[in-house]
This record gives sequence, structure tokens and C-alpha cells, in this order.
Amino acid sequence: MADTRSPLQSKTEVLIVGAGAAGSWLARRLAMAGRSVRVLEAGPGWKLDDLASSQIWARRLRWGGPLVETTGRNPFGYGFNAGWGLGGAALHHYGTWLRFDPHDFAMKTRFGRGRDWPFGYETLRPFYDRVQRDVGISGDAGAEVWRPPGDPYPLPALSPTSQGESIARGFRALGEHVAPMPMAILSREYRGRAACLYDGWCDAGCPIGALYNPLVRDIPEARSAGAEFVTGAQVTSLLWDKGAGRIAGALWRERDGGVLHRAEADLVILAASAVHNPALLLNSVSSRWPRGIGNEHDLVGRFFMTHAVLGIYGLMVEETFPHLGVSGAQFSARDDYAKARGDDEAAFGSYHWLIAPAAKPDDLLGIAISRPDVWGAALDPFMKRAARHFASMIAMVEDLPQARNRVMLAEPPRPDSPPSVRIEHAFAPETLAVWSRAKRRGLAVFRAAGANEPWSSGVNTAHMMGGTIIGRDPRDSVANEWGRVHGIPNLFIAGTGLYPAAGALNPTFTLYALAERTAEYLINHWRDHVPSG
Repeated sequence: MADTRSPLQSKTEVLIVGAGAAGSWLARRLAMAGRSVRVLEAGPGWKLDDLASSQIWARRLRWGGPLVETTGRNPFGYGFNAGWGLGGAALHHYGTWLRFDPHDFAMKTRFGRGRDWPFGYETLRPFYDRVQRDVGISGDAGAEVWRPPGDPYPLPALSPTSQGESIARGFRALGEHVAPMPMAILSREYRGRAACLYDGWCDAGCPIGALYNPLVRDIPEARSAGAEFVTGAQVTSLLWDKGAGRIAGALWRERDGGVLHRAEADLVILAASAVHNPALLLNSVSSRWPRGIGNEHDLVGRFFMTHAVLGIYGLMVEETFPHLGVSGAQFSARDDYAKARGDDEAAFGSYHWLIAPAAKPDDLLGIAISRPDVWGAALDPFMKRAARHFASMIAMVEDLPQARNRVMLAEPPRPDSPPSVRIEHAFAPETLAVWSRAKRRGLAVFRAAGANEPWSSGVNTAHMMGGTIIGRDPRDSVANEWGRVHGIPNLFIAGTGLYPAAGALNPTFTLYALAERTAEYLINHWRDHVPSG
């Protein structure tokens, strides 16, 4: 894979670190507004034509940079969740796009626990609406009895699958609601993009562009507007201009560890991930920032969050053809999304169900690994039946913000080298109690659906949030509501690292809504952050 190289001799107006979902969206929006934009991406320069329907291939889209250590009682699976190259994690994401619940924005105010966002759902609502029109989301807003107010989806729901209908039967038997999962996957042709084939290979990327990712539109349109994407560029630290009290740009090395480059810009946006954004800040030390840029109150890297994941599995009497469909989910269910419950005082936090993701026979999300206790001679008959009768669903459980869960440097900072990163994470007892509650309810649903001896997974992790949280008080947050780092006029952060509370819903739609809001703000308030002349 040939990288795009540049001597980077000229200063740009905007420097973006990371070409994933948020970075590519902002690059397109700012370049089309007339700003000169350069994006530094550590990984390769993927194209849609590179993508292939193979689990072996899919592994290439995961993190391929320096080792990230994961520690704590519930270590975070960074390698599986992170991305590598143009498109970032959005290149292999599943397109499960849900709006956060209004309660997710006001945890502290409503329940006296967790943290509040600096604004409520209504602030993001118009940006959710705008993004879904741009991207094309398939769903049925009327069927989602839990969905907060907003425009209907521009496309009808994806076609139902046999697996989805089998599991939905169990929910309905227990008197619970199900609805088509809102997906950033096209149920029919939309704005020149092809509709989904339902072949279940979303995990390996989508070469036809039915599943929205940065290669579909953001990166090509950003380039057409003049943005430059430099791949194989590992940013090591940010440059601090002591005299101006601003960020001057960034230092970066070629992926093979070659010459140290300097990229100067009027405004810098960190969009490298909820793990590498804080790591870069911590690695950027100087006399003004001895603990890292923006880390005056020891908050950079803290309040890192993920989701506690539970898998529920079973074999149905009827054929389910589980290899077909989409990797995300066929249906959604969240009648039990409440934060606090009178019948379960030990549990606090929300969870929701992702019903009937496509499952291939093997690999990390495959059928075989769901039953590690079945092996040897017993594996063959199990797999022969499971290949046609397997059914599964996933519970996403809210992780509560805790200061002890954090991204940190594994070694002392070295501004001229890529940061060494360590993540420490453990779920709170209240979160694990919600996970146990979901397990009991999930097994009951599968039994009601007619599954034979359903089983479950252990506690796993998915998604990364927090670490550079937003808030109103500089003493209690890293950035303000627009993602600008407190006290630094020209340094912004984008992505899920801004989340002060995680909710239990997949975070990508909210990431895009935040990026669109920040893009609009920067376009309208450029001179508030970049002096004229």
C-alpha cells in the first residue's frame, strides 16, 4: 500500500490529526468552507477497492501501530475497537446509529450520579437530523417507542432476516417492544450509492459504499476541495508557541521511524481516537505544560469509558441462516433502559439489545468462539447445526465515568517519539449488576423464543469514550462544549473522547452530530480562534 507523502513545507490553516470518522468529516466541512486543511494519518491510505469480504482482511483494518497496553480488572480491547489507516475505526464499524437518550445527557442532574454533558439532547437534535439526511439512515422512527424527538429516517428499515424474526418472537412473547435498528446502511439506493447486499461482511468494510464510512464521501470530497491527506504519518506531540500562548502545529515521524517532521497550522484538531488524543496531549510536555498540554488539573486521560458487552446465544428449531444480514443488528430493544430501578437497587445504568447480528462460522465474532467449551469430536456436529440454526444478540451496558479509569503514558513523555500508551479500566459494581440483569432477561427472551438451552458470554468491552471530557468548568473538564481545550484558543478535540457520560447506546451517530456542530461553529467563528493577518 503506497502512502501519500508530502514535504509539508507550507503552513496550513487547519491541521487535523487522524483520518477517522470525526477527522474526515471535519476535513470535508472545513475544506469546502474554503480553509486550507492537512490531515495526518498514522496508518495506510486505504481505498474502497482495497476492501474484501474476509475476516483475515478485516484484521488489517484494526489498530496496527505501537503497542497499547490494557490493564485493570476489565481490560479494554483496544486492538479490536480501534482503526488503522484512512477511515479509522469507521472503516470497520457496523453502522448501528442510535441517538443518545435525553437522560444520558443529564446523569448527575437527574440521578445524582455520574456526570452531566454541558448541554442536553435538544442542542444536538438538529445536528442528528442534518447528519442523517447527509448520510442516509435506514430505520422506522415510529416503531422506536423509546426514540427521542427528531426527523423521520430518510430511508425505510433494512429487510428483516430469519434470525431477527426468531429472536423478536421471544421479546413479543414477554410483552416487550422491538423495532428495526437504525442503521447507516442503505436499504435502497441513495444519492448515487448502492443498497445493501445483506451478505454480512460489514466487519471487513463495505466496498460498495452501502455502509457509510469516510471513504464513501468525506475523504474524496475533502480532497476535491483541496484538503491534503498524509498517510504513514505518526504524530508524536503538539508544538507549543510560548510567546503567542497557542498551538503552533505538531511533530510527526514517518511510520518507519524516519526523519522528524514539523507541520505548522493556525488551528489544530485532534481526532486520533479517545485513546490517542489524550496520549498525544500527555506526550506534549514543555515548561508551560509539564504534565502535558491541557492537563493543568490532571484530567487528561481520566474518565475513560467503554461498554460492558454481553452475548446471548442459542439454537432455534427453524433455520435462521445467521451468516446473512448485517454485522450491526437487525432489531433494537430497550424497554429496560432506565438508569435506576426499584426492583434492583444494586444495578445503576442503562443497557439495550442489538438483535440478530450476522455471524460467520469462525473468528472473533463467529459462532465457534461463542462455545469455547465445545471442541474436538463434539465441535463438528455442533457447527453443522449452528451454521443454519444459530441466533444471537448483544447487550450494551453503560459504563459509569470514574476518574480511576484512564489513558496514561506507559513510559515518560518523549515529544519526538510516538507516545507509549497504557489504558487502565475496571467496571463499577453497579455496571456489573446491570450486566447480570441483562443476562437473566436475555436468556429468558431466548427461552421464550424457543431456543434450546441458550447460553451467554462473559464480560467483554466495546467502544471507547471519555479521556478528554467536555464541560463548563476548566477545573472539572478538558474541553468546552465545542471541543476547544480550555485555555488554548486554537486547539480542538473531536470524537468520542469528549463524552463525559457514555450511555448504553452505540456512540458513532453522536460522534458525527458533535463533529457537525463543531464544524458549523468553526466556520462561523473562525476569527475568534485565529487572528486575522
